[in-house]
Amino acid sequence: MTTATIGLDKQTRDIIKATVPVLQEHGEKITKRFYQLMFENHPELKNIFNQTNQRKGDQSKALANTVYAAAANIDNLEAILPNVKLISHKHKSLNIKPEHYPIVGKYLLMGIKDVLGDAATDDIINAWEKAYGVIADVFISIEKDMYMETKNKPGGWVDFRNFKVTKKVVESDVITSFYLEPADGNPFPAYQAGQYVTVKAEIDGESHDHLRQYSLSCAPGEGVYRISVKREDAIGDNPAGVVSSFLHEKLEEGSILPISAPAGEFVLDLEDTRPLVLMSGGVGLTPMISMLETVIKEQPEREVIFIHAARSGRFHAMKDRVLEIADKYDNVTNYTIYDHPEDDEQCDKTGYIDAEWLETILPTNDAAFYFCGPKGFMRAAYQNLKKYHVSDADIHFEIFGPAEDITA
Repeated sequence: MTTATIGLDKQTRDIIKATVPVLQEHGEKITKRFYQLMFENHPELKNIFNQTNQRKGDQSKALANTVYAAAANIDNLEAILPNVKLISHKHKSLNIKPEHYPIVGKYLLMGIKDVLGDAATDDIINAWEKAYGVIADVFISIEKDMYMETKNKPGGWVDFRNFKVTKKVVESDVITSFYLEPADGNPFPAYQAGQYVTVKAEIDGESHDHLRQYSLSCAPGEGVYRISVKREDAIGDNPAGVVSSFLHEKLEEGSILPISAPAGEFVLDLEDTRPLVLMSGGVGLTPMISMLETVIKEQPEREVIFIHAARSGRFHAMKDRVLEIADKYDNVTNYTIYDHPEDDEQCDKTGYIDAEWLETILPTNDAAFYFCGPKGFMRAAYQNLKKYHVSDADIHFEIFGPAEDITA
């Protein structure tokens, strides 16, 4: 990364740094315009980019923050390396290739020019063209290594591979699990608890395929991949989820589903032996279940506190399995929080998780904390842990979009 930075002359770096305030103000407008221009000229790329996130603006915001961070750290790109690796895992899962980068660069520069108008001088555009080339090379290099590592694993593959649905299990009113095994019957790699796969939904009547990422919800080494998918129903102006509806309604035992190899850096650290706190909200349960199933196999003596929040019992997936684990292992404690319990449903807390309640149930703040769920849940979880004086190094989460959505 340092070598790449040296490739930018001082004048170029100074121009990039001078554009930081402009990017802070107009970044999202620029990235929205970029996506609009790119999809108009390359509609085939809609196969890769989540169009729901496009409509919500999440993708534009995430890209704007990445561009802003690169500009702000142009003298020290090593500072953004963790974020680059996180994004590269997403890219690997989506099978982003080197040939995609020039296309993105072309329309990103056009977006800057369109939004800034005359303020985007030739010097500014030329500087950003150089900077984009350097940053793109960093991504391409990291992703090349990731693809190579994935391909060289026993049973590993690049691009998409057909898996067969061997079992379909309804877990709650809105969550269904799909058990997947390779359609070719050949070996397939293990993964780390917390990782995800990308599924390619080939839906009749749709103009393009749809890619979605789902956490693997069972422990590695069980001879199967399992994804547990929440059906996103239409609410107000938001339409029903195209892919989740397809999976729930059309995918049956025996169906074929193309998926990418497991990816992601939000993984359970099995070198840590301190107490483990797993917190989830709604379908954020899926990577937490994988971590729970893993820790009882790999660290059966480790203290585990498993906390799950759901609207009510009807929306609580895998409850019986967690209870079974908690009953079997004295070192595992399970807590359930229901927002609106129904018909005298039993739970440990009604409403929401708060810092005061956490202090009454947690043995220490010197522990490893992992959490996943909707953004609102994750924001509250982060703030509650900070009130509990948990070190940032012990707080683990993964989110699509800028971390500031959670930590601000």
